[in-house]
Amino acid sequence: MISPRKASVSLALEATTSILPQHEAIIDSYGRFTYSQINDLANQVANGLIKSGIVPGDKIAVSCPNNHYFVAIYFGILKTGAVVVPLNILLTQREIKYHLINSDARGYFCFASNPAIADAGIGAFEQVETCEILWTIGESQELSRRTMDFEEWSKSQPIKCESWVPAREDTAVILYTSGTTGQPKGAELTHANLIENAMVVAHTMGLRSTDRHLVALPLFHSFGQTVQLLAGFLSGCTLVLLERFQPKNAFEMFQQEQISIFVGVPTMYWQLLHYEAQDRYDLQQIATHLRLGVSGGVAMPKEVMTAFEGRFGVTILESYGLSETSPVACFSRPDLPRKVGSIGVPLPFVEMIIADEEGKQMPVDEVGEVLIRGHNIMKGYYKNEEATREAFRDGWELSLRMQI
Repeated sequence: MISPRKASVSLALEATTSILPQHEAIIDSYGRFTYSQINDLANQVANGLIKSGIVPGDKIAVSCPNNHYFVAIYFGILKTGAVVVPLNILLTQREIKYHLINSDARGYFCFASNPAIADAGIGAFEQVETCEILWTIGESQELSRRTMDFEEWSKSQPIKCESWVPAREDTAVILYTSGTTGQPKGAELTHANLIENAMVVAHTMGLRSTDRHLVALPLFHSFGQTVQLLAGFLSGCTLVLLERFQPKNAFEMFQQEQISIFVGVPTMYWQLLHYEAQDRYDLQQIATHLRLGVSGGVAMPKEVMTAFEGRFGVTILESYGLSETSPVACFSRPDLPRKVGSIGVPLPFVEMIIADEEGKQMPVDEVGEVLIRGHNIMKGYYKNEEATREAFRDGWELSLRMQI
C-alpha cells in the first residue's frame, strides 16, 4: 500500500509496475498491454512534455475515449508535475474552446481517429492562441501552429523517466462540472485527494490483482477515473476498456475476459437485463466470474437491483459522490446490511451531516443540505474564488439539498 506521505497519483501506476510488470493492465480495441508497457509509454509522454517546455503546474487538456492512449497520457502528464484537464469527448467546439481558455491549458491531446472529436477539438485549438501545442492521436494534422503526431512524437522519447514528486496539496486534475449553474467550473483535485480516495475505495470494494474490471464509464469522468482506473491500478487489476457502452459489447467482454467487477449507472444495468440477445451468451459462466457490481449517479431502482443480482448472483454496492469529492463520499459496505436505494455510509475518514441553512445538524427524516468533509474535498474551483467560498461552510464542503 502507498504511504500517504507519497501522495502522487502516478504512483498508482509506478508502484504496481514495480511489483507486477508483466501483469495485464489494459485490454482495449488496440490490444493487450502490461503494466510495464503502459508505464513505458507514460514515461515517453512525460519525457516528450518536458522537452516541449512543460513544467510543474502547467495545464494539459485531453480529449480521448477509453483506451490505452488516455491512460498513458493521463499518467505521463502527472509524472511531469503538470495538471490533467480531462474533457468530455461529446463537447462541442465552442465548449472545448471555453475549457481550453478557462483552464489555461498550454497543451492539448486530441483523439483525431474519431472525426467528431477531431473536428471539435482541432477547431477549438485553432481559436485559442494561449494553447501552444496540439498532439493528435491516430491522424496527423497540418495546422498553422505547432502540432505533433502522437505516435511519432512518443516513440522518439526515452522509456525511462524520473517522476516529479508532488506536495500533497498540489493539484493533479481539474475536473469540470456540468455547468448547471452557469458556465462549467473546474474542481481542483489534489494528488492527496485522488490517491487517498482511490485507496479507501479499493479497500471498501476488496479489490485484488486477480480482478478484471469492465470499464464502460468514461475515464474523463471522476467516477470511472477514481473507482476503476486509480483504485484498479493501485490493486494491480486488469482493466478492460470499452470506448462506448453497448450491451452487446459488454456481454462479449463479460464472457471473453471473465469480468469480475462491473461499475455503472442504473441505466446500464437495466440495458443489460433487457438485452434481447443475451441468451447467446453463457450467463452461468458470466455469473461464475462476476463477483461485484457498483452503481452510482442516481439511486438504483429496487426491481433492477433485485433482478440483476438474481440473474448473475452478484452483489451490487451503491455509492454517492460528486466531482468536488474526488468523487466518492458514500459507499454501501459489503459487511453491513444494505438499504436498497440508499447512498450507503460515509467512507472511512469522511464525515457527513444533514444541515439546515445555518449549518446546524438536522434531526432524522428532515430535509436539509448534505455537508461533507474529509480527505476527498477539492482544493477549490480553479480561478473562481466566489464559487469556492459559496461551496464551503465552516470547513464543510456543500454538495446539494436532498433527503436521507
